[in-house]
Amino acid sequence: MKRLPIVLWLCTGCGGGLRMLDARGPHVERLRSLWDLLFLISAVVLTAVVLAMLGALLRRRGGSKAQVPEVEAHSVPPDGAGARPVDPARERRMGRVVGLCAGLTVAVLFVITVANASTGAALARLRSPEALEIQVVGHQWWWEFRVQDPDPSRILVTANELHVPVGRPVILKLNSRDVIHSFWVPELTNKRDLIPGQQNTLELQADRPGTFFGQCYEFCGIQHAKMGFVVVAESPEQFEAWRNHQLQPAPQPTAPMAQRGQQVFLQGPCALCHAISGTGAAASTGPNLTHVASRSTLAAGALPFDRGHLAGWILNSQSLKPGNNMPALTLPPDDLQALLVYLESLK
Repeated sequence: MKRLPIVLWLCTGCGGGLRMLDARGPHVERLRSLWDLLFLISAVVLTAVVLAMLGALLRRRGGSKAQVPEVEAHSVPPDGAGARPVDPARERRMGRVVGLCAGLTVAVLFVITVANASTGAALARLRSPEALEIQVVGHQWWWEFRVQDPDPSRILVTANELHVPVGRPVILKLNSRDVIHSFWVPELTNKRDLIPGQQNTLELQADRPGTFFGQCYEFCGIQHAKMGFVVVAESPEQFEAWRNHQLQPAPQPTAPMAQRGQQVFLQGPCALCHAISGTGAAASTGPNLTHVASRSTLAAGALPFDRGHLAGWILNSQSLKPGNNMPALTLPPDDLQALLVYLESLK
């Protein structure tokens, strides 16, 4: 049982939503190689230090009963009454050991420097003029994604769920609207800060289809831990189909309940913060909801998207994610049900 915590600690990087050692793209593969080298060097250094410490302890324990070796008289300090005699041979051995350790330290630092520079150069070579450009804007506590296009009418705005084509480089342009955030998808790329008033860039590429989880990794307030997002990597054909669908305006409701829900949305406080393309709602304080029902989560990955959690979020989001900027709403039961039907139709 005493070994269980150690085993669990060793497994933290191998499973769960954020798999830090599972490379799914060329950027992380190169970073993983550098990580492996640093881990090997650290393990060797730790082993050497532990062995040296154990050796010193054993020598001290064994030397407590040994006699002090005889030395030359001139090796004893003139005024060193009671001083421990100096062994010149031992001093020479210690000097050689210290020199060897210093040389090894310089050599190891040189190897790390070369490996780090080589990794940086390899990452730089991955940049491509054909990369898909996506603007990432950090908010407390959610993510805004803007998929760019030379045609301004085809710029796609979504939130908390990002789709990318497999095999195509993606360049992320990072900004923040409030405080410092940090964008990280461990399986696809390294971390990079989002700083207010400054644009940073980050490259990303997925080599295989899948769903990858990302997280803000710079403490940004009370709900920092619940500022997650999802990256869906899919084939280029599926990505283009998703993109074209997301560019379409929200479908107009045909069922009476959904029509009533649209009016509740447009005439109530929802339209003051959120946008739905194809309606009069065009605010940008909160996430764009044009195709909200096509996403798998709510509240930046904090909740699954289903009717129960959606209703709870609308009525009292503070009980689910305290401190967020969405106020609690008081709606009659019939209006709430109509609003839920309308939002669930936005796929």
